Amino acid sequence: MNCTIAREPNDPFVTLTYKGEITRKDAFAYTLEAHRLAAQLGINRFLVDMTHARNVDTILNNYQFIHHDMRSEGINRFARVAALVAPNDKSHDFVILVSQNAFGDVRIFHDRALAVQFLSD
Repeated sequence: MNCTIAREPNDPFVTLTYKGEITRKDAFAYTLEAHRLAAQLGINRFLVDMTHARNVDTILNNYQFIHHDMRSEGINRFARVAALVAPNDKSHDFVILVSQNAFGDVRIFHDRALAVQFLSD
């Protein structure tokens, strides 16, 4: 699994682009790095592109990722997050649902333009 973290000059968000198989451990490391970058830039919006990645972790690890890892220092729990996934990929549904319940401003998208619009509003 790999992940690139970037911000285009005019974007009001940081983009994480995952490829391969995602687990709790890897996702947390990249998420923390992205939140540190966003804090330096003074923004709190993230596009998490998982169109070429699958969540292969257990339900328990997905739950702990949200309720333990994402409550760590350096994570902005009030961030707005657009999760971009492939149309037929349901592997991210549980972790996104738990994120929505825990943090609220998290949405799943299959269309990049709609995700960008959500983050730009």
